[in-house]
Amino acid sequence: MGFAIVIYLLLLLIFGLIAFSIFQLKLAGIKVKDFWSFIQANQMLDKLYVFSKKYQKMSPQEQIVFLSEAEKVFDAFDKIPDMVWEDEYRKYSQVLDTYKNIRVARWSTRNIGNNK
Repeated sequence: MGFAIVIYLLLLLIFGLIAFSIFQLKLAGIKVKDFWSFIQANQMLDKLYVFSKKYQKMSPQEQIVFLSEAEKVFDAFDKIPDMVWEDEYRKYSQVLDTYKNIRVARWSTRNIGNNK
């Protein structure tokens, strides 16, 4: 009987903490779905940051994958206030710079090909 009460209290505590977290997100103006996307994008940002260090060696297919994944990360980060992810700003900035460089390089090669 005492074991069941402890389990019940623990479950009640867990659900209370979850409800409090959701309330805090809503209070900050963040949707739960957007916050979950941000968490996943934050993990992807770490992977893209490693790739951004060696973007000069990427094949065209790798560049396309990098661009599409980076766009997903940027969309997720745009939905979250800056103060939440300011610790990740350096990585975000590096990935953004690499994204811009790849886009410019692909645009210039496409324009050179069209001018011939």
